[in-house]
Amino acid sequence: MKPKFTGILALCVVISFSVEAAVKKPRKVDFVKEIQPILEYNCVGCHREGFAKESGGAYRMDVKELTFKGRREGTGVKPGDHESSTVWEFMTLPLDDELVMPPKEKSQRPTKEEIELVALWIDQGASWPEGLQLKPKKKIMKGEDEEKIITAIYDKISANHNKANESSMKPYKKRIPDTLVDYEMVPIKGGAFLMGSPESEKGRNEDEGPQRKVKVSPFWMGKYEVTWDEYHKFMYYGRNNSLKDGSSEYYLDAVATPTKPYVNMDFGMGTGKHPAICMTQHAANKYCQWLSSKTGHFYRLPTEAEWEYAARAGTTTAYSWGDEDDQATLNSRTWNQKNVFDPITFESRYRPVGGKNPNPWGLYDIHGNVAEWVLDGYAPYKASKDLLVNPWVKGTKPYPHVARGGSFHDQMPLSKLRSAARIFSGPQWKQQDPQLPKSIWYLTDATFLGMRIVRPLEVPSKEEMKAYWNNEVEYDTPID
Repeated sequence: MKPKFTGILALCVVISFSVEAAVKKPRKVDFVKEIQPILEYNCVGCHREGFAKESGGAYRMDVKELTFKGRREGTGVKPGDHESSTVWEFMTLPLDDELVMPPKEKSQRPTKEEIELVALWIDQGASWPEGLQLKPKKKIMKGEDEEKIITAIYDKISANHNKANESSMKPYKKRIPDTLVDYEMVPIKGGAFLMGSPESEKGRNEDEGPQRKVKVSPFWMGKYEVTWDEYHKFMYYGRNNSLKDGSSEYYLDAVATPTKPYVNMDFGMGTGKHPAICMTQHAANKYCQWLSSKTGHFYRLPTEAEWEYAARAGTTTAYSWGDEDDQATLNSRTWNQKNVFDPITFESRYRPVGGKNPNPWGLYDIHGNVAEWVLDGYAPYKASKDLLVNPWVKGTKPYPHVARGGSFHDQMPLSKLRSAARIFSGPQWKQQDPQLPKSIWYLTDATFLGMRIVRPLEVPSKEEMKAYWNNEVEYDTPID
């Protein structure tokens, strides 16, 4: 028996080493998804055709042949040997070295993980699709540049603003400039309501109470969830390269926009008039900033209080139509996990916006279809005897942030369709993100999540605009 046991043990050891080796074997680096963004954000801005020699343009990194060649033949990128490649070497120099790239003056530099990824890409043969030319992209800006962007947008909004009173608010439809895409807004009169759900409400979670009395100021709200037709204009926005740095027009055009997605972010469920999905809260905020810069009107995400006030539409029941929650009622009024099954693909999927009747205030898909980002970081409600005016809980850490409205997703309980129901973000919402570091723009695992915009009647200050559009937590923490 002993020899047999020894043989089995030896076999197990071999299998164990084989499995361990397979696990430790580095995955293949994808140039387009992982290396191209690093070079476009950190290198190509200076190292490209047409830039002066003193700006670094004598060495081009926008095309493969010249990137690999380097300043001396074969020194830029040496496939299979990252330590002999000056592209990697210059990234790893001390910050006080005059040759360090990007220069130490740059407010944002490649991370340690990105530099390690460049090394791995080179060692794996430095693949680069033939004919692919890289284009410079701006990183998310902080400090002085972001201040100038906010100032330029604020000045445009102020010049375009005609002071109005609540009684004159009307629905409107506008076209995003330089596109053929329209969006529609519905007026929401200000008022007070009881936020949260009573303990007796069916399907209630403890984080929906205690109820508080809240007052919100008037605003317009998106008639529909933001669609792919609208969001794609932001995702693939082409900048006007003729604008000169330093002009107000330049800064209006300089709002950070998403990196190229690594997969189709609709995941095959449909684009066009379907709701845009899978954006981080940071991306949703930047969409609002971009739309504001394009239109000259101030847009942002709704606060959690504004969202619930608009969803309730003057009601105190579980849904804007009442307390009826039988499946027939839910199916007739919402897109939910029980009525979105596609017999062709055998999958559940969202539907084009506006397919069900609106709530009493004219908002479509406020219950169901996709959940919707709000501005707030997630926090338990605190009891208050005072009237809370325009409350907003600004996030202070990467997770969690709040979304509302429930969705079509088969893992989303039907109880989340209620007006008071809350869901909140976590790292699992981008668990399958293959990028290193993980994207600040996309949530691979949040196919149930979209957004809706608001426009307050009262234009906020420049400082308030900055706070609404910039989530510093997600600036500093690439995971979300």
